[in-house]
Amino acid sequence: MEPAEIIPLPSGGRLRPWTEADVDTLVALANDRTIWRNMRDQFPHPYTPDNAVFFLNNLANNAELGIVRAIETAAGTVVGSVGIHFKNDVNRRSAEIGYWLGTAFWGSGLMTEAVRTLTDYAFSAFDLARIYGLVFAWNPASGRVLEKAGYMLEARLRDAITKDGETIDGLLYARLR
Repeated sequence: MEPAEIIPLPSGGRLRPWTEADVDTLVALANDRTIWRNMRDQFPHPYTPDNAVFFLNNLANNAELGIVRAIETAAGTVVGSVGIHFKNDVNRRSAEIGYWLGTAFWGSGLMTEAVRTLTDYAFSAFDLARIYGLVFAWNPASGRVLEKAGYMLEARLRDAITKDGETIDGLLYARLR
Protein backbone atom coordinates (compact mmCIF):
# COMPACT_ATOMS: atom_id res chain seq x y z
CA MET A 1 0.00 0.00 0.00
CA GLU A 2 1.21 3.50 -0.79
CA PRO A 3 1.34 5.87 2.18
CA ALA A 4 -1.40 8.48 2.40
CA GLU A 5 -0.23 11.92 1.39
CA ILE A 6 -2.20 13.69 4.11
CA ILE A 7 -3.20 12.14 7.42
CA PRO A 8 -5.76 14.17 9.41
CA LEU A 9 -5.22 14.87 13.10
CA PRO A 10 -8.16 14.77 15.55
CA SER A 11 -7.55 18.43 16.50
CA GLY A 12 -8.13 19.58 12.92
CA GLY A 13 -4.47 19.74 11.95
CA ARG A 14 -2.78 17.30 9.64
CA LEU A 15 0.35 15.35 8.87
CA ARG A 16 1.34 16.32 5.35
CA PRO A 17 4.33 15.94 3.07
CA TRP A 18 7.11 18.49 3.41
CA THR A 19 7.37 20.79 0.36
CA GLU A 20 9.90 23.22 -1.08
CA ALA A 21 7.72 26.03 0.25
CA ASP A 22 8.58 24.85 3.80
CA VAL A 23 12.32 25.63 3.62
CA ASP A 24 12.20 28.86 5.65
CA THR A 25 9.84 27.39 8.26
CA LEU A 26 11.95 24.24 8.52
CA VAL A 27 15.10 26.27 9.10
CA ALA A 28 13.39 28.52 11.66
CA LEU A 29 12.12 25.52 13.63
CA ALA A 30 15.07 23.12 13.27
CA ASN A 31 17.89 25.61 13.86
CA ASP A 32 17.63 25.13 17.61
CA ARG A 33 20.37 23.52 19.66
CA THR A 34 17.79 22.11 22.10
CA ILE A 35 16.19 20.12 19.28
CA TRP A 36 19.57 19.10 17.80
CA ARG A 37 20.67 17.76 21.20
CA ASN A 38 17.89 15.14 21.11
CA MET A 39 18.35 14.07 17.49
CA ARG A 40 20.75 11.75 15.70
CA ASP A 41 23.96 13.27 14.41
CA GLN A 42 22.65 13.35 10.83
CA PHE A 43 20.41 16.24 12.01
CA PRO A 44 22.81 19.21 11.70
CA HIS A 45 23.34 22.25 13.88
CA PRO A 46 23.29 24.99 12.90
CA TYR A 47 20.45 24.06 10.54
CA THR A 48 20.78 26.08 7.32
CA PRO A 49 18.67 26.52 4.19
CA ASP A 50 21.07 24.15 2.41
CA ASN A 51 20.35 21.51 5.08
CA ALA A 52 16.60 21.99 4.56
CA VAL A 53 16.91 21.65 0.77
CA PHE A 54 19.05 18.52 1.20
CA PHE A 55 16.44 17.02 3.57
CA LEU A 56 13.55 17.80 1.19
CA ASN A 57 15.42 16.41 -1.84
CA ASN A 58 16.31 13.29 0.12
CA LEU A 59 12.64 12.74 1.01
CA ALA A 60 11.57 13.25 -2.59
CA ASN A 61 14.13 10.80 -3.98
CA ASN A 62 14.15 8.04 -1.35
CA ALA A 63 10.78 6.36 -0.86
CA GLU A 64 12.50 3.71 1.27
CA LEU A 65 12.92 6.32 4.02
CA GLY A 66 9.37 5.53 5.08
CA ILE A 67 6.71 8.09 5.88
CA VAL A 68 7.99 11.50 6.98
CA ARG A 69 5.44 14.25 7.45
CA ALA A 70 5.29 17.88 8.52
CA ILE A 71 3.04 18.44 11.53
CA GLU A 72 0.60 21.21 10.66
CA THR A 73 -1.85 22.77 13.13
CA ALA A 74 -5.50 23.46 12.36
CA ALA A 75 -4.43 27.06 11.70
CA GLY A 76 -2.02 25.87 8.98
CA THR A 77 1.20 26.43 10.94
CA VAL A 78 3.97 23.86 10.50
CA VAL A 79 5.38 23.06 13.95
CA GLY A 80 7.58 19.97 13.54
CA SER A 81 8.08 16.59 11.93
CA VAL A 82 7.18 12.96 12.54
CA GLY A 83 8.21 9.86 10.63
CA ILE A 84 7.94 6.09 10.51
CA HIS A 85 11.05 4.35 9.18
CA PHE A 86 10.48 0.80 7.97
CA LYS A 87 13.06 -1.88 8.72
CA ASN A 88 13.99 -4.80 6.47
CA ASP A 89 15.19 -8.42 6.39
CA VAL A 90 14.22 -10.24 9.62
CA ASN A 91 13.00 -6.91 11.06
CA ARG A 92 10.64 -6.26 8.14
CA ARG A 93 7.55 -6.13 10.38
CA SER A 94 9.16 -3.47 12.57
CA ALA A 95 9.44 0.26 12.12
CA GLU A 96 11.05 3.08 14.09
CA ILE A 97 9.26 6.30 14.88
CA GLY A 98 11.13 9.59 15.06
CA TYR A 99 9.88 13.09 15.76
CA TRP A 100 10.73 16.61 16.78
CA LEU A 101 8.69 19.70 17.59
CA GLY A 102 9.60 23.39 17.56
CA THR A 103 10.32 24.45 21.14
CA ALA A 104 7.59 27.12 21.10
CA PHE A 105 5.06 24.27 20.77
CA TRP A 106 6.39 22.00 23.52
CA GLY A 107 3.79 21.02 26.11
CA SER A 108 0.88 21.64 23.72
CA GLY A 109 -0.05 17.98 23.23
CA LEU A 110 0.58 18.26 19.47
CA MET A 111 3.43 15.77 19.45
CA THR A 112 1.49 13.13 21.37
CA GLU A 113 -1.40 13.57 18.93
CA ALA A 114 0.93 13.31 15.91
CA VAL A 115 2.75 10.22 17.25
CA ARG A 116 -0.50 8.45 18.17
CA THR A 117 -2.10 9.30 14.80
CA LEU A 118 0.87 8.23 12.68
CA THR A 119 1.30 5.03 14.72
CA ASP A 120 -2.39 4.12 14.30
CA TYR A 121 -2.17 4.89 10.59
CA ALA A 122 0.98 2.78 10.11
CA PHE A 123 -0.57 -0.22 11.88
CA SER A 124 -3.71 0.02 9.76
CA ALA A 125 -1.95 0.57 6.42
CA PHE A 126 1.08 -1.74 6.69
CA ASP A 127 1.86 -5.25 7.91
CA LEU A 128 3.75 -4.11 11.01
CA ALA A 129 4.00 -6.08 14.24
CA ARG A 130 5.77 -3.34 16.23
CA ILE A 131 6.82 0.28 16.13
CA TYR A 132 9.55 1.46 18.44
CA GLY A 133 11.27 4.67 19.43
CA LEU A 134 14.63 5.29 21.11
CA VAL A 135 14.64 8.17 23.60
CA PHE A 136 17.75 9.85 24.97
CA ALA A 137 17.71 9.36 28.76
CA TRP A 138 18.12 13.10 29.39
CA ASN A 139 14.83 13.75 27.54
CA PRO A 140 12.04 12.30 29.72
CA ALA A 141 9.41 14.45 27.96
CA SER A 142 9.97 12.42 24.79
CA GLY A 143 9.34 9.22 26.75
CA ARG A 144 6.10 10.70 28.09
CA VAL A 145 4.98 11.46 24.52
CA LEU A 146 5.44 7.80 23.61
CA GLU A 147 3.75 6.56 26.78
CA LYS A 148 0.73 8.80 26.16
CA ALA A 149 0.60 7.43 22.60
CA GLY A 150 0.38 3.85 23.92
CA TYR A 151 4.04 2.83 23.85
CA MET A 152 5.63 0.85 26.69
CA LEU A 153 9.16 1.10 28.01
CA GLU A 154 10.91 -2.15 27.02
CA ALA A 155 14.54 -1.53 27.91
CA ARG A 156 17.21 0.81 29.17
CA LEU A 157 20.17 0.50 26.81
CA ARG A 158 23.08 1.47 29.03
CA ASP A 159 25.68 3.81 27.53
CA ALA A 160 24.11 3.34 24.09
CA ILE A 161 24.06 6.95 22.88
CA THR A 162 26.90 9.41 22.50
CA LYS A 163 25.81 12.97 21.81
CA ASP A 164 27.22 16.40 22.55
CA GLY A 165 30.32 14.94 24.23
CA GLU A 166 28.40 12.67 26.61
CA THR A 167 27.58 8.96 26.58
CA ILE A 168 24.14 8.29 28.03
CA ASP A 169 21.49 5.62 28.24
CA GLY A 170 18.86 5.11 25.57
CA LEU A 171 15.31 4.21 26.53
CA LEU A 172 13.61 1.81 24.12
CA TYR A 173 9.83 2.18 23.88
CA ALA A 174 7.58 0.04 21.67
CA ARG A 175 3.96 -0.36 20.74
CA LEU A 176 2.73 -3.66 19.39
CA ARG A 177 -0.08 -4.20 16.92
